[in-house]
Amino acid sequence: MSVIRSERVAALVLLVAAAIGLIVANTPAGPGLMRLQDAHLAIPGTPLDLSVGHWISDGLLAIFFFVVAVELKNEFAVGQLNSVSKAVRPAIAALGGVIVPALIYVAFTSGSGYESGWPIPTATDIAFALGVLAVFGKGIPSRLRIFILALAILDDIVAILIIAVFFTADPNLLFIGLAAVGVALFWLLSRSLGGRYRMPVGILMGIVALVTWSLTYLSGVHATIAGVALGLAMVRVPAMRVRHVLEPVTNGAILPIFAFSAALVAIPQVAPSELAAPFWGILVALPVGKIIGISLGGWLSSFVGPREKRPHLTLHGLLAAGALGGVGFTVSLLMNELAFAGQEEVADEGTLAVLLGSSISIVIAAVLVSMLAAYYKRLRTLRENAVDKLRAA
Repeated sequence: MSVIRSERVAALVLLVAAAIGLIVANTPAGPGLMRLQDAHLAIPGTPLDLSVGHWISDGLLAIFFFVVAVELKNEFAVGQLNSVSKAVRPAIAALGGVIVPALIYVAFTSGSGYESGWPIPTATDIAFALGVLAVFGKGIPSRLRIFILALAILDDIVAILIIAVFFTADPNLLFIGLAAVGVALFWLLSRSLGGRYRMPVGILMGIVALVTWSLTYLSGVHATIAGVALGLAMVRVPAMRVRHVLEPVTNGAILPIFAFSAALVAIPQVAPSELAAPFWGILVALPVGKIIGISLGGWLSSFVGPREKRPHLTLHGLLAAGALGGVGFTVSLLMNELAFAGQEEVADEGTLAVLLGSSISIVIAAVLVSMLAAYYKRLRTLRENAVDKLRAA
């Protein structure tokens, strides 16, 4: 279990799952798996009737978003975002990392009718970005790690808001109200989770969570928002314990299953000139837009706040953070699915663009982070040598 908690291992498993999905989709087994993905599974006696693909993206992924929300709440309470002064600089960088990729995407798709896909390149896969940082960034100063962590967390908040606001169609206010009651009941039960009736309370919370998810799905709001709401509502200390239990499940099963399912795409047998505008918009916006947006936002944020409290972030460090931000994967794949629902060919091209754009970002980030780590390693060596010479004198 401890191995799958590793950021490096989680990132590797996610990448391998996506690669296998893409490869298998383009073998003779591909069409059969895609038909299975589209097969519907209904729960008898309920209005819930989803395809296998939607049970994965709407159901399993809600657990991932629950874990993300718990981490967000903890960071706001006692972590890297527990004060305005800590949050404002990465927030400005994160905002730049949303605006610039969105503008690049819109520039590529203007007049094509696919402008609504602008949220796709705005997301960052926090697990994957931190995995790349863990693999290549040994020895990088803690201030840069903290900045990147805060940046990725804030980026997740923006992604959640985008899903809630822009991918909700014809909301049913009655079901939304009932779901809100479910969230309130979940919070109330979580306050009693540490008592003598922990087991029955936990079971009851699980039932309430399932009902709340169902109501959210039926309300027209994307069902993953239920996971966010429940994660934010749960009392922090027991929520962190639940997160610890769920982390191996999300890293080792849920995210790889989603990555495999999302990457089940047949590579179009067309010339590059025949690919739809969203493909090029996403492909460029993820690596290029994120680097420009985050670097520019990070530079602007260096003028915010008292001079003595401003973090010293070099241009190289900001470029590395921007490249890490371009690793979209999980949330970008989800947004692609939502933006182009019912437009299968465009959605498939969008999936390929997310995978390619994220892969390019990984390569760029690996190079920049490795160079940065090597620089700080040399700097530490020089300092240690200077100290040794002083002691010898």
